[in-house]
Order: sequence, then structure tokens, then C-alpha cells
Amino acid sequence: MKTSDMILKTIICLLILAVFPAAFASSPRKVTLMSYNIRNGVGMDNVRDIDRTASVIATVAPDAVAVEEVDSVTGRSGGAYVLGLLAEKLGMHATYAPAIDYDGGRYGIGMLSRREPLTVKRLQLPGREEQRTILICEFEDYVYCATHLSLTEADRDASLKIILDAVKDAGKPVFLAGDFNSAPDEPFMLNFRQSFTVLSDITAPTFPADTPVDIIDYITELKRPGVRGAKVLSAEVVDAPTQSDHRPIVVKLILPAR
Repeated sequence: MKTSDMILKTIICLLILAVFPAAFASSPRKVTLMSYNIRNGVGMDNVRDIDRTASVIATVAPDAVAVEEVDSVTGRSGGAYVLGLLAEKLGMHATYAPAIDYDGGRYGIGMLSRREPLTVKRLQLPGREEQRTILICEFEDYVYCATHLSLTEADRDASLKIILDAVKDAGKPVFLAGDFNSAPDEPFMLNFRQSFTVLSDITAPTFPADTPVDIIDYITELKRPGVRGAKVLSAEVVDAPTQSDHRPIVVKLILPAR
């Protein structure tokens, strides 16, 4: 090929990119996020049944699930790694974050995901009744964080500061989900919503699962100045009245184009 022809083709390509940049930008991607306080697989009937917990998640087919109240090799769970069992049944990756030592093993939170996280960070959060934690999982297009906040408002306030400091430089959409132990109109959530947008349905209660009256489970997105947030396609509370003492929540989103 002649040098002049190569230069001409290069110029044409540059002109196309300049005139039609959107055509070469990455397209928005749909993602389904779920949060579920599974009570370690114990339902409202006080029966431990990991299979039915997995079935609830399977009906949603999420990309990632923030999981709260889950054991790792405790006596009450027969020495089982519960999150790992769920991952195996669902064909997902398991990422665990223990909060406390319990019954010969650990008790805490976790993440189930279709894709293996690129990076994982675990941070302790304050809890007067028990130690709390946050699990931060980075994926290609977003960061998804799971937590189970304290029953004490002062601890939740202190946790928010730690969380914000941990995710402020993520450089991509950050979603935080879990059992926050706070109603939408309580001071903590009003303050929390200065920094995060609640994506889940805050008109539909999730606890207790059989006759829900409380809204304490959330899926949220970090507000980033000058950056458009995710578009919510749907937000629902899953009809699961017996499988745990909480009903799971789900949001379907379109991530902003990168």
C-alpha cells in the first residue's frame, strides 16, 4: 500500500471518529442487583433450608447479590460454608466478609456474583451490639458493596463516614446495598440520602417477611457530582414470605455509558 493511501485512510478514520464518537463508545449495559438478608437460610417457620434460599435467588437471576446474615463453618450450620453452598447451587462466585466469630466459625455478609470481582475490600464498621463490616466488590462496569449496619444510630452515622471515604475515588458507579436497620424517614437515612440515591422501592416494606411492615433493606447508588446515575428500569420486593425473616429486594438498571 502506498504511503499516500495509508495517510488518506488514517485521515478518513479520524474524521469518522470526530463526527460519530457515540458510535464507538461503549454502549450502556443492563444489570440486575439484589439484596437479601437470608437469616442464614432459616425461614419464618424456623427451618433451615439453603435450597429454598437458592431458589428465591434463582427466580431473579441477578448479576450480583448482597447477602446478609450468613455463616461460615459454624456449629449451627453443620460446619458448612453457607455462602459457598449457595454459589455452587446458583453457578455464581462467592465472596465472604466475616463480621464476628460465632459458634466455632464466622458470621457476616457476602456477595454472590456472576462475574468474579476484579478487586475486593473488607472494612470493619462500628457496632455496639456486634461488630459490623462492609464488603466492597469491584466489577468491570461498577462497584457493588454489601453491608449490614448497626442497630444503633450513632454507629450507623460513624459507618457512613467510613463508607464514603472508602468509595469516594472509585471512578465508576458505586452501589451500596443491605440491611441498614433504619426506616426511610429516620434521621440516619435522611442524612444518608444526601450522599446516596435510593434505587429500591421505599414504599414497599420487607420485614418481617410474612407480614412486612418495616422498610429497612435498600439498594442505593453513590451520588457523583456532574455524573449521571444509573437508570432504574424496575424496583421490586420479591414475594418470598417464608424463606427468611426478610423479603429480598431487586433493581434492574441501565448503567451509564462509559
